Amino acid sequence: MEKVLAIVGPTAVGKTALAIELAQKFAGEIISGDSMQVYRHLDIGTAKATPAERAQAVHHLIDVQDVTQQYTVAQFVAAAQKLITAITARGHLPIIAGGTGFYLQALFDGLKLGADAPSDPAVRDRFQKIAAERGPEYLWQELNRQDPQAAAKIPVTNIRRTVRALEVITVTGKPFSHQGDDGPQYDELYLALNTDRRRLYQRISQRVDVMMQAGLLDEVRWLAAQGGTKLPAATGIGYRELLPVLDKPTELPAAVDLVKQDSRHYAKRQLTWFRNQTTATWYDLVQHPEQRENIDRQVMEWLSR
Repeated sequence: MEKVLAIVGPTAVGKTALAIELAQKFAGEIISGDSMQVYRHLDIGTAKATPAERAQAVHHLIDVQDVTQQYTVAQFVAAAQKLITAITARGHLPIIAGGTGFYLQALFDGLKLGADAPSDPAVRDRFQKIAAERGPEYLWQELNRQDPQAAAKIPVTNIRRTVRALEVITVTGKPFSHQGDDGPQYDELYLALNTDRRRLYQRISQRVDVMMQAGLLDEVRWLAAQGGTKLPAATGIGYRELLPVLDKPTELPAAVDLVKQDSRHYAKRQLTWFRNQTTATWYDLVQHPEQRENIDRQVMEWLSR
């Protein structure tokens, strides 16, 4: 089973820097897991890795789509699967860095992307509570009893994937291993970054200010010339707030404040999603840079398994 390292967390906590460092240390190649960084010309507002940063490690799924085109989770999954196979074949480590949680869930959990996706939050919560109370081995043994073929492909310690398999079995009444290609395919390790809320919101505010100084408004004007609010790419934070005020300079300060507010709300949603949907190990490299050594140790142990 191919190994994939995922670096997640809210915006402005240092995911890009950590991904580059780990790519250099563990012969990795970085796959963007961000739904907006695929768009060409939208560099500032999407917080893409700079050309200098991209020169330090191989990056994928950046600048692959025109702003006039819709980019879907199905497209991401198909592209990421091919990249993971190719990167692994080169003897390198695939590293997914980004904050679009549903993209990663669809990739790692093999979610059906139609309306018939088997899911039941109540069932999932029940199995998660069992895992918390009795431990991952107990839950894995239950999966092994119901579907040994699926259990053989899931590490005992991977609670999230065990829970997902049992959820699908319970909802559909069929073995998880009989669900076609919609099953876990990877041995993934989630590393999540965060810091305390006050510092996080301060970093978000500073990032928006830096974006404005770097020319975000010019980028928004370019987007307006391509079609403005009618474009799929115009829904991104930073673009949707500034597009309506391009010809209203007196309203610009309020729009910038709205960008900061929407960014904070998005960060909160990201945190909630990754805490509830993953078995990530959380690190605060903003306040505790010494934790960096623990990350290296965890990655090395995971790679050696």
